[in-house]
Amino acid sequence: MTPAVLVLARPVTRDEVAGLCDDVRGLLEATGAGVVICDVGGLGPPGLGVVDLLARLQLTARRAGGRIRLRDPDPALHALLDLVGLRFDSVEMEGEAEQREPPLGVQEEVEPGEPTV
Repeated sequence: MTPAVLVLARPVTRDEVAGLCDDVRGLLEATGAGVVICDVGGLGPPGLGVVDLLARLQLTARRAGGRIRLRDPDPALHALLDLVGLRFDSVEMEGEAEQREPPLGVQEEVEPGEPTV
C-alpha cells in the first residue's frame, strides 16, 4: 500500500494542531497503509512548536495503529528531535532510499578492570 502524504507547507499555529491530528487519523483510516509521510520542508525554522506538533502527530498515529515518517526534514530539525529524544523515520524524496538511524545498543564489550575510554 502506498502511504498517504500530509504536506505541511507553512508554519502551523497551535490552533491548527488538532485539525492536523484529525487529518493524520483520517489518512491512516482511509489508506490502511499504517504510515503517513509528513512533508515538513515548508515548516520553517525548527523550534519547540514544531517538536510539539510532530510529537502530537506521532502520538495520534500510534493510537490509530500507524506511524509518521518525515520527508525533507531540515538537519536542524533532526538535531532538535534527537535532543528531545523523539525518533522518526525519514525519507528524503520520493524514489530515494530512506535514511536509517544507526542501530542502538552496545557495540563493544568491556572487560572488568579495563579503563573507561
